[in-house]
Amino acid sequence: MYKLNIVLVEPQIPQNTGNISRTCAVTGAVLHLIKPYGFEISDKHLKRAGLDYWNKLKIFEYESLDEFFEKNSGPYYYFTTKGENTYSDVNYENGCYLVFGREDKGLSEKLLSENRKSCVRVPMRNNLRSLNLSNTVAIGCYEVLRQWGFPDLDREGKLTQYEWK
Repeated sequence: MYKLNIVLVEPQIPQNTGNISRTCAVTGAVLHLIKPYGFEISDKHLKRAGLDYWNKLKIFEYESLDEFFEKNSGPYYYFTTKGENTYSDVNYENGCYLVFGREDKGLSEKLLSENRKSCVRVPMRNNLRSLNLSNTVAIGCYEVLRQWGFPDLDREGKLTQYEWK
């Protein structure tokens, strides 16, 4: 059985976390949230973005990044605009953790410098700051699942009023 973990370090924007929780729910990825947050988990914007998927989601919360590392073992892949490796050039292992930083600061440069080979980036124009966090999580999540052959995911949709011919 495949297991993908999405890690949000100190998320600040409830709509992003809600969108990411929905991505995790529909893909079966486990969501790890590391405090402090820039919102309350009960925030209406967070729930609205996640819609009715909260009960379909496996979530773990941690008081700090240190606690997260104490309770989990990698491999870890750190998504950052500062990475030297492209996210699509990595072979992701089962049970891996995709780690994402705060919307306003990203991950600490100390953490990144200590894990240089595990830092990955989504290519973008160099004169713009970054992609939206929830978009970046979706890109990373689906790349991993693509490499794994989309395990346990429906690969064919169905029309509700017609049939494909």
